[in-house]
Amino acid sequence: MPKRPPSPGRVRAARQSARVTVASATGFYSALYALDRPVVAVYALFTPIALGILSPVPGGGRDRARTVLFALPVAVALTALGTALAVTTGSAVAGMLVIGFTFSFASAYGPAAASVLPGLLLFYVLACFPPYAPDTLPQRLGGLLAGGVLLVLCELLLLPAPPVQPYRARIAAALDLASSAALASAQGHRHAPERARRLREAGLALRLSQAPPASRPTGAGRTDRGLAQAGAATRRVLDQLARTAERPDSATAADPPSEALLRGVAAGCAATAGALRGTRAVPGPEALEEMVADFVAVRGRPSGTGPDADAKASLRLLECRSDLLVTAASALTAQAAVAVAIGGRRDSAGLPPEQFWYAGPSAARLLTLRLTGNLTLRSVLFQNAVRTALGLGAARLVAGALELSHGFWVLLAVLTLGRTTAGATWSTVRSAAVGTLVGALAAGALIFGAGDTVEVYAAVLVPVMFVAFSVGPIAGPAWAQGLFTLVVATAFSQLAPADWRLAETRLLDVLAGCTIGLVCGVLAWPAGAHAEVRRGVAEVLRAAAPLVRATASAVVHASGDARPRRGAAEEALRLTRHRLRIAEGAYAQYRTEGGRDPVASGPDWHLALNCASHAVIGSHWLPRQAYGPAPPEAVRWARESAARLAAAMDDAAAFPPGGVLAAPVPLPHEVVSAAPAPVLPALVDVDTWLRTLAAELTAIGGSGPDEPPPPVRDGGARPAASRDTAARTGG
Repeated sequence: MPKRPPSPGRVRAARQSARVTVASATGFYSALYALDRPVVAVYALFTPIALGILSPVPGGGRDRARTVLFALPVAVALTALGTALAVTTGSAVAGMLVIGFTFSFASAYGPAAASVLPGLLLFYVLACFPPYAPDTLPQRLGGLLAGGVLLVLCELLLLPAPPVQPYRARIAAALDLASSAALASAQGHRHAPERARRLREAGLALRLSQAPPASRPTGAGRTDRGLAQAGAATRRVLDQLARTAERPDSATAADPPSEALLRGVAAGCAATAGALRGTRAVPGPEALEEMVADFVAVRGRPSGTGPDADAKASLRLLECRSDLLVTAASALTAQAAVAVAIGGRRDSAGLPPEQFWYAGPSAARLLTLRLTGNLTLRSVLFQNAVRTALGLGAARLVAGALELSHGFWVLLAVLTLGRTTAGATWSTVRSAAVGTLVGALAAGALIFGAGDTVEVYAAVLVPVMFVAFSVGPIAGPAWAQGLFTLVVATAFSQLAPADWRLAETRLLDVLAGCTIGLVCGVLAWPAGAHAEVRRGVAEVLRAAAPLVRATASAVVHASGDARPRRGAAEEALRLTRHRLRIAEGAYAQYRTEGGRDPVASGPDWHLALNCASHAVIGSHWLPRQAYGPAPPEAVRWARESAARLAAAMDDAAAFPPGGVLAAPVPLPHEVVSAAPAPVLPALVDVDTWLRTLAAELTAIGGSGPDEPPPPVRDGGARPAASRDTAARTGG
């Protein structure tokens, strides 16, 4: 039987372990045995561990080295501050509370900042413990800088990590697939179930939960916000094209205007993909926008092929054209978002300005908005920062009050074992306690056998470090804590004579840290980020329900006093937009924490946010079309269908097991027959919009890997350039 190759995760862990081990061992041995500087040796040992193991720095070798270099000045400042505040337990605890909260809360800036913060906190933790020795600060800083420089060199030269695929590359690949699918459909290859399956799989791959944490666009800046929006819009394009490919050929007869727009969508997607890869200039959406305007001008006219007198065929043609308009609107949104993200565009290119509110403000303003917006008890970032600060402060207080000889191990346990939910914390600390016990027994046996023979510990340290840093990150907290106990025992046994009580001290300190972390996890928001995401999405769905009713009513009422209806719609739109931003922020924070759900688990938060976004987009565009008054039958249908969908939104906000089955009232034949020719496209647009929202609501509950969700479709929105044309033609 052929031998199974090692998994990519194990290979990455082994290479990172080699880099950290070489950097730590080189600095430690040089400082301790060549220079006889134990303080320098301690900091040279722990700096690569803090920035290479405790901090999951994202990216390839160059990216990691750059991040470490940027982090070193901050580490120097924290070490100096910790050294100064170690004068008393009270000052050290106060500093721990402030620094713990500030640095944890700073993860709002994005995944790169969040990745290095745990390691940076370790520098204050290590420096703020007794003895109070400000005269050793130069040695501490020397060891820190030496360890940091050695880690940078190892990241660049020793088995450098390959670059991580950025999220923009995922979007580019998805847009290429969308381009080829749109072109195939334009060439007459419409019914293609296999192509539809690939399109849906590519759409699911754009969920942030399926991307590595380092590449998720969850930062506060314009680039990350634009890429996140481009990913969502691209997913809508893929799912809409998949829906087109699933139709039988009889439902998608040749239609020259549709074929021309499909070619325009294909060209726009290909151009945007090239811009994301850097192979061409960032295109503006104006060209595709003009094609959409031309399409809108003729979409209400009968096709040159087929029996135009057949009412069913005419309605089917209108529905297909409305679906295509949705696809084009999503492609326009993706183009505009990419233009804002990487092209430096500072406007919404004629699309709804609410979609691109982040295009205008400066980077500093966007970061300020992210930080101030999270200064609330409902913010996951705020909750995590408070939980971390309280845990570290309590650990420092306990270590100082009890005068623990290696008290920083208590804080290290709190820092590394704390989780965002009480259940996860309990599971982690339970495993860590068992692992530490086994590691303490092994360390005690080693110390008992080796005694004061320093050469034994010097020979054992390097292989123990390599195994600990290779196995620990992938085998779980039990292995990580057990092996790290051996690392610290072999290292500290070289700094001073040790006996078996060193292993006992390590065990007691870790248990104390586990207890403090568990208490904080139980008392401070034990449900973690998942509860806030669930609450935020539920609130935005409930807010969107009255918006759907108000929008449908506004479209079919083009006469009489519309001011009361307009006021209700504007209030519903304002509330939905507000709650949508909160929910999007909670989702971004949830993904920043590293949550990675399989496709089949729980609600599809990404799709739920897309659904609310579609409601907002449709409410912006649909009432702005000058169609004229609809007949009473159409008014009744629109009200009934919208009311049924609004009720489904309220039901979906409770996230019942298995989700909800949303089904708006189909557009009745008598309504189609009675509607004037200029009004019929508007009714089809409303019907398309409601069916789109219904399909998304049905899919929010989750689906298995072999059962793709119902089609994800845009909100029936029309781009700005089409408004005047539609008004003039009645389309």
